[in-house]
Amino acid sequence: MLEVITIPNENLRKKSIEVDLNFVRSSEAQKLFDDMIITMYKDDGIGLAAPQVSKNIRVCIIGKEALKQDKYNTLDNNQDLVLINPNWQKINKKTYTDLEGCLSVPKTYGKVKRYRQINVEALNRNGEKIKFEANNFFARVIQHEVDHLDGILFIDKATGVYEIE
Repeated sequence: MLEVITIPNENLRKKSIEVDLNFVRSSEAQKLFDDMIITMYKDDGIGLAAPQVSKNIRVCIIGKEALKQDKYNTLDNNQDLVLINPNWQKINKKTYTDLEGCLSVPKTYGKVKRYRQINVEALNRNGEKIKFEANNFFARVIQHEVDHLDGILFIDKATGVYEIE
């Protein structure tokens, strides 16, 4: 089990570095991926980026429930998605605003505008190149997690931010 760091921890604001194939294929990396998945579910998350567990590398996990909500998704919906060195591009200018929260910003929520459709390129947990389209909530989760890799938190983009007890 990994510890999820929270604001104001400075690691959350650092830009993460890319990792190479030797690291991706190492037992250390595979254990990190598995531990991140366990941590994400323990804390009721739908995604988790490596900086949130004090690792400033370009790795994030997208929970399989996010994949299942994209009816156009062609990936395996029965597995959590490990994205390594991910990049995304908007497909069009369509956006929508929805409520977001974050494990690293506990009990805080706000409305964030995100692109509705994106193309994603990354390596999977085996170091293989993958390309896919993500839509709606699935796209939102990816954009949120990739922001973490760039040292950006949802509260930097959110409006109507509020806290709950």
